[in-house]
Amino acid sequence: HFDLKEASLEQAGYKAMAVSLSDCAAMATIPVAAVVSVALPASFGKEQLKQLHAGITRAGDKYDCALIGGDITSWNSENPFAVSVAMLSRKADNEPVRRSGARVGDCICVTGSLGGSGFGRHLDFEPRVAEALRLARMVGINSMIDISDGLSTDLNRICKASGVGAMIEAESIPISQEAERSIDPLQAALNEGEDFELLFTLSQEDCAALMEEWREPTPITKIGSVTDSRRMQIRVTDGRLEDLEAGGYEHLRN
Repeated sequence: HFDLKEASLEQAGYKAMAVSLSDCAAMATIPVAAVVSVALPASFGKEQLKQLHAGITRAGDKYDCALIGGDITSWNSENPFAVSVAMLSRKADNEPVRRSGARVGDCICVTGSLGGSGFGRHLDFEPRVAEALRLARMVGINSMIDISDGLSTDLNRICKASGVGAMIEAESIPISQEAERSIDPLQAALNEGEDFELLFTLSQEDCAALMEEWREPTPITKIGSVTDSRRMQIRVTDGRLEDLEAGGYEHLRN
């Protein structure tokens, strides 16, 4: 998602590729190659296509993920520009991590900081491919997802897939500097989405070991625990437990 009134074609290309690289990170798999299909407005020419290509390859080159082909079509009138990336990845030494493995008693952790995508973060993020592979080598990750649609919504996806509940601590959620500029920074961190950070669960023992041994620049924060309640809750600043609704972006609405 982007608006060419605010984003350059190079930024749009970078984001399209980086979003798919983040999907590889979500399962701790190794990106291999991508094919990209674009539908171009009639006004597009070779120079615009070069800018788009530069953004796509800038993202891919960081992770040795080659652009190996795709498809180009154009249409007339005022139809919009669209780009779609199909990503191929392979298994690392670990088994691919799924959303469905969260266990009661697991710690819930996130990388980086959350919220503030509306201030431009969604165009210039770093897919957590290296961090995901490092995590999977160090400890047993039971479930994982990348935060594309908001912490509340993507945590709900883990809970539903795993048949569990979750309780998170509002004061523990790492809020980005950009989100601090929002009217409600906590709600921004919970629901804005397009953070593309990792949200994962692991045993308490592995969490303790990870916090002791993690030396990467990207911080990891424990924000809560997996429960048997089959619902999501959040402990707010005065200590009360409140139900947490999935308030992020929904692609399919009834």
